[in-house]
Amino acid sequence: MTTEELKKFIRDIPDFPKPGIIFRDITPLLGNARAFAQVIDQIAERYLGTVDVVLGIESRGFIIGAPVAYRLGVGFTIARKPGKLPCETIDETYELEYGSASLEMHMDGIAQGSRVLIVDDLLATGGTAAAAVRLAHKMGGRVVACAFLIELAALGGRARLEPTSVSSLIQYD
Repeated sequence: MTTEELKKFIRDIPDFPKPGIIFRDITPLLGNARAFAQVIDQIAERYLGTVDVVLGIESRGFIIGAPVAYRLGVGFTIARKPGKLPCETIDETYELEYGSASLEMHMDGIAQGSRVLIVDDLLATGGTAAAAVRLAHKMGGRVVACAFLIELAALGGRARLEPTSVSSLIQYD
């Protein structure tokens, strides 16, 4: 399936969650078995044999990251909002447009020296993904790349992740 064919499964929701924002809804893509499989296969292909663990960012990063990990034959770990994980955690706070947010991981989520692939559905400004990169580094992981289904290129998130390698299947200006 080409990028343009995959884009047909992304629904634009204007003015959500607030006026002026176009929300890129991936649920139609997730609901189409062929398109969803194509996305997982295309992301996984790039990283076969190069990673030890996939780190999925809450929450749509779980949906994409878990099957990517399965396809790669590696483990899967998660980064969540504070207070959602039951064991000892490590956290990373990052700045948002108005305020700040945090991500947490279990202390045993990434083994020292592991090669990590960070996966999420969308790269916008890059703040959340950059926090996930810092979390992986705190755990002693080596981030191989960050992979996204969608990239909102005009928001410059890729630059915020440098020097980490970034890939995305679908780009919007």
